[in-house]
Amino acid sequence: QAIEELGVAGYNDECRGIVQRYTQQWRETITRIGRWVDFDDDYKTMDPWFMESVWWVFKEMFSKGLVYRGYKVMPYSTACGTPLSNFEAGLNYKDVIDTTLVVTFPLVEEPDVNLIAWTTTPWTLPSNLALCVNPKFEYIKIKDKTRGKILILLEGRLGQIFPECKKADVTQEKKDELFEVLERFTGDKLVGKAYQPLFPYFKTLDTAFRVCADGYVTEDGGTGIVHQAPAFGEDDYRVCVAHGIIGKGEGIPCPVDDNGRFTKEVPEYKGMHVKEADASISSACKDMGRLVIKENYSHSYPYCWRSDTPLIYKAVPSYFGAVESIKDKLLKNNDLTYWVPTFVKEKRFHNWLADARDWAISRNRFWGTPIPLWVSDDLEEMVAVGSVEELYELSGVRVTDLHKESIDHITIPSKQGRGTLKRIEEVFDCWFESGSMPYAQQHYPFENEERFKKGFPADFVAEGLDQTRGWFYTLMVISTALFDKPAFKNLIVNGLVLAADGKKMSKRLKNYPD
Repeated sequence: QAIEELGVAGYNDECRGIVQRYTQQWRETITRIGRWVDFDDDYKTMDPWFMESVWWVFKEMFSKGLVYRGYKVMPYSTACGTPLSNFEAGLNYKDVIDTTLVVTFPLVEEPDVNLIAWTTTPWTLPSNLALCVNPKFEYIKIKDKTRGKILILLEGRLGQIFPECKKADVTQEKKDELFEVLERFTGDKLVGKAYQPLFPYFKTLDTAFRVCADGYVTEDGGTGIVHQAPAFGEDDYRVCVAHGIIGKGEGIPCPVDDNGRFTKEVPEYKGMHVKEADASISSACKDMGRLVIKENYSHSYPYCWRSDTPLIYKAVPSYFGAVESIKDKLLKNNDLTYWVPTFVKEKRFHNWLADARDWAISRNRFWGTPIPLWVSDDLEEMVAVGSVEELYELSGVRVTDLHKESIDHITIPSKQGRGTLKRIEEVFDCWFESGSMPYAQQHYPFENEERFKKGFPADFVAEGLDQTRGWFYTLMVISTALFDKPAFKNLIVNGLVLAADGKKMSKRLKNYPD
């Protein structure tokens, strides 16, 4: 909001000034350290010629069918107001203590019988649309003598609500004091059963508030019944689409805005940040008589690597690089490289490539290289622009700068009778620019073609261990997508000098000596 008040042009001018200021400081510091760098022939990712090569990279990937628009549940930074890629979500984990709840969902046909679910994110409960069980596991209906309720849960998870059952020496006599077994059955017997929603916000959805089944439900934790909020969980979304609870794509209930605050769809919590709403939602569950257990839970949780705020998972439209479709090529190209230490290549990096997911390359930001994709209002016609000259040929407008303020007003006439094509609002994930460096640093293919070909793949690169999921990865993805080659032949993984507090030195933590 503050950026929009200042204006995108004014904001980007401030960013440009910051880059120039730090460029001089970087030069002074690196010279004192004794590192050899060609400062006079450097590149900055904000240089128009660098950005033009990034455009070319995108156009090549788009032409090969390796870019698509999708609607997925993504790691989302509420401070930055943008989705992140899955590898960015892994850059900054912290051990935190969160509130967990076990709550009841009474069956419509038998109101005195309650399915119970455990959640580590109480703020997602207002968005509950379904429950999920494992169809093959054995569930149990019990009369809880301590709470006076009839409950259904996974038999192997009785310890979640009766801690005494976790003890190896618990006797049958003790169990009989706690509960009475009324019935046993496999999870598939629960599928399709309707239950009473916890909150009234989405009661008009005829397809919602039913029990689904999926193999992702495990015996490792919780009650064996998982609450589904499809706007805020990747598996939740997949399961609810598969069972017809929601349709595929945009339009599913998502009562949280771009800054992580509840919208008017949940009036009791409107304007409240989701991570601050847990206590209020816990109290509401208790007041309704639906709370079984409230506990503190210590676990590792992802934080935004830029803003150091907790991430949430949120369904958002995004543009993706189709990494999964070239996974075999990535693994083959990794085999062609030599790493020191070798185990980083063979273990950490290999495993990361083997489990590679499609890469969310779009960001809802202002400073950075705009994604050169012009689309029709119905999104049926998309034109990727790969150069300044091509933009001129399509639009009749010639530009010298490629930042948002210089190109967002430019339109392209449709060739399919769909009116006027406008550029999408997003800019590239900065890691897309980093991965494009081998080409963009030489303004390839617009200049230096022979020089580029002689020096690609690079003989040697080096960076820190944290770049296994960052620069090393994006270099490999883009070079494989463009040329089916690794971007480098040899690689040294630097260790990290830690700060006095034992953490990696970072600008974000300010834990480094002057």
